[in-house]
Amino acid sequence: MDLWQQNSFNESYTQGRLYLIPTPIGNLEDITYRSLRMLKEVDYIAAEDTRNTKKLCNYFEITTPLISYHEHNKEQSGRKIIDLLKDGKDIGLVSDAGMPSISDPGYEIVVEALEEKLYVVPLPGANAALTALIASGLVSQPFYFYGFLDRQKKEKKKELERLKKFTDTFILYESPHRLKDTLSLMHDILGNRSIVVSRELTKKFEEFTRGNISEVLSLYEEQGIKGECCIIIEGSSEEVSDDTESWWQDLSILEHVQQVMETEGHSSKEAIKQVSKERNLPKREVYQAFHVE
Repeated sequence: MDLWQQNSFNESYTQGRLYLIPTPIGNLEDITYRSLRMLKEVDYIAAEDTRNTKKLCNYFEITTPLISYHEHNKEQSGRKIIDLLKDGKDIGLVSDAGMPSISDPGYEIVVEALEEKLYVVPLPGANAALTALIASGLVSQPFYFYGFLDRQKKEKKKELERLKKFTDTFILYESPHRLKDTLSLMHDILGNRSIVVSRELTKKFEEFTRGNISEVLSLYEEQGIKGECCIIIEGSSEEVSDDTESWWQDLSILEHVQQVMETEGHSSKEAIKQVSKERNLPKREVYQAFHVE
């Protein structure tokens, strides 16, 4: 990434700003005054799901036009957003709930905007991972946010094998219909650690289930599960050493991706995914190293 300095509120800046605007994860009262103001002041709101965002806008009497921006149209819609920013239009990026670019395609449009030297301005606000962490009772720092595990069992097992080595508290997101299977795999791979499963955060039926993995799994075997889940997991009590030297150890991330593409015939997307797993790095970090640096 080239060196440059963004002075977010420089009055001489004439192009549009991309505002990253968090929205409530449940309770609508959690939206900030500033987020409400910006949603009204920007020229367009880029939304992961315009139907959900429309409900939020109607509740707060926000009439700003909406643009659809999600995983399946991010290339076409992303180009439109960049063009609007270059034309001097301010755009507010929102996800369905919580912070944009956390477990949604917002990261890609941020990277595209920064490549064009466009200003990206973040607003603070609601986030499920931190909300769950501070009430978990597990060590809150340092912590590692992983997000969603792969849906495929084989890949999920590989991810948990890597996370097994972490001594820091780590955080996962999971859907309710995959929670039991994930907890079962966690028990087999991580051992019977302390965990906290939070659901329906900030809503009327907010719930925290604390215990070891086997206890929590046993409880959920008897109960129905609704609402997206955030799982806080106790870190390993022992540092697991790995003295095996990896073939890519002396390569940069960019070189690693290129080598995987050349030797295994993968597309850049597939290679980035593989490198992120081999290096135990967030996929967005590998993406940035390959596409930006």
